[in-house]
Amino acid sequence: MALDLEEQEQLSAIKSWWEQYGRLVIVTVVGSVLAVGGVRGWHYYKSSQSASAVALFAQQQAAERASDHKRVRDIGTEIVERYGSTAYGTLAALSAAKSDFDTGDLAAAKKRLQWVIDRSKEEEARDVARLRLARVLHDEKNTDEALKLLETKHLDSFAGLYADLKGDLLYSQGKREEARAAYQLALDRSDAGGPMRQIIQLKLDAVGGAK
Repeated sequence: MALDLEEQEQLSAIKSWWEQYGRLVIVTVVGSVLAVGGVRGWHYYKSSQSASAVALFAQQQAAERASDHKRVRDIGTEIVERYGSTAYGTLAALSAAKSDFDTGDLAAAKKRLQWVIDRSKEEEARDVARLRLARVLHDEKNTDEALKLLETKHLDSFAGLYADLKGDLLYSQGKREEARAAYQLALDRSDAGGPMRQIIQLKLDAVGGAK
């Protein structure tokens, strides 16, 4: 499963969400300083939780850069268990799922991605998880289930990525006409200068190009 180019597309799609959450964390921290009594204690607790999650997430990212898959998975599990209600829980689960896949543990990857789909509060993250889960299912030759997952309503910014993967799945089933339509949609919805556009065009040409 090729993830590099699509990872860039997906990370760009959730960047604005992550930046927005970061600002909210800052507001929470400021609020904990200004609040009084029980409210101050509550905000302080939440701020401490976020700070602890940040520290663990930074460790996980360092482990990911070092290709220490076991540590990535272990820290991901800890963050989800202790801080799963924060945005860091979602990001940690996605990172750990990628390490699961890279080391061949598809069952674990599917479990983490399903957790994001079921538990994340952020629609962008759920869309990313569905896309990755569909790719895992494709690798398992479970194409029908993967296609069904891609039919789930998603943000418009993910339309190109979903259509591209749908084209791959349909083509693997020998449905060239349907695959062509999916690739054309993916091409139409991709950024003119995006890294995936040339690849999508090659796929479209391979199935006969646009009519």
